Amino acid sequence: MFATLDFGQKLLVVGGILSLIASLLHIGVIIGGPDWYRFFGAGEDMARMAEKGSLYPTLITIGIASILAIWGWFAFAGAGLIWQPPLLRTGLVVISAVYLARGLVLLPMALFVPEKINSFAIWSSVIVLIYGLFYAVGTWKSWSSLS
Repeated sequence: MFATLDFGQKLLVVGGILSLIASLLHIGVIIGGPDWYRFFGAGEDMARMAEKGSLYPTLITIGIASILAIWGWFAFAGAGLIWQPPLLRTGLVVISAVYLARGLVLLPMALFVPEKINSFAIWSSVIVLIYGLFYAVGTWKSWSSLS
């Protein structure tokens, strides 16, 4: 099936898979607990709240996981593999923009708050920038088939 897709559709499938992996990773963080919140860069406050049994970190992380899963749906729909949500084009453009903006946030950080740049900020920005490129180029290349 994958072999029959055009280039843009393939990029969207990869973007969708990446979004679903990120979604599942967020669920893993909930299961992994405070140490996983720390390791994956959620911050010490979130880790401490998780240690104290607060529902806040879990609810926030479930929310993020849900959004990422929905973004996966949009990518797969854009590739023509599953049912299309309303405003598919708009959604893919917005998703691309969010991923790209999150990936590029490192640039203003370097200018205005260089002390906040650490290895997590660097690698997470690079990863999310890659996600954004899959979505953006996939959307652009598939534009005429999207409705």
